[in-house]
Amino acid sequence: MENVFAERIVARTLRFRDEVERLRFTFDGVVYDPLVYAWEPHRQYLERYVHADVPIFFLGMNPGPFGMAQTGVPFGEVNAVRSWMGIEAPVSSPSIEHPGRPVTGFSTTRSEVSGKRLWGLMSDRSETAERFFASHCVMNYCPLVFLDSGSRAKNVTPDKLPKEEQRAMEVLCDGYLKDVLLLVAPKYLIGVGKYAQRKLEKAAGELQSSGYGPYTVGSIIHPSPGNPQANNGWAEKTIERMENLGAW
Repeated sequence: MENVFAERIVARTLRFRDEVERLRFTFDGVVYDPLVYAWEPHRQYLERYVHADVPIFFLGMNPGPFGMAQTGVPFGEVNAVRSWMGIEAPVSSPSIEHPGRPVTGFSTTRSEVSGKRLWGLMSDRSETAERFFASHCVMNYCPLVFLDSGSRAKNVTPDKLPKEEQRAMEVLCDGYLKDVLLLVAPKYLIGVGKYAQRKLEKAAGELQSSGYGPYTVGSIIHPSPGNPQANNGWAEKTIERMENLGAW
């Protein structure tokens, strides 16, 4: 059954990738799709660490420039992916690369703070990746990285896109999210940040109206250093929130 599940999640992700690749964006910047140039480590992540019937599902917004943009793994801080998950695979380059944000894959020397915080907490609690992913799933809502055209290559979040382009993207992301939730069949849907929580609430409402669920939906503080709430006791706050939800 596990092999059948892996085939299904990989096939649905490839279809999602193809759909997303057909989108066109007019904002002044560059778009990276790690599902294309970092497909091999992403595929390994899906096959090894996304399972059916796990109770807790975490959802991030989109890849960070030093995390999934480099490794193909959600919140994919390179040391956590390589050392804790045991994933390391070739990563090529985006079709158009911003000179301020080159993709160096597993050779990157910069650590993504969000991923380091998230996977650091999970490894402290579960010790091994296998133990953690036996009861948890971690995915992203949107697979794309948006970088503005400035020399600093500032990260642009999906909610800042032109409205029509944002809606076209969200139709695809909503469809993929619902299909993944049906495959994984979790009970607790946890947004990493409020944006992801809203997407989970929408998906849960639509699925529950069709007879699936029930789901408990909540959120944890996004671990980004750009979030002031995350820079003081993020792990302790996250544990408290998860316990209050009844998930931990």
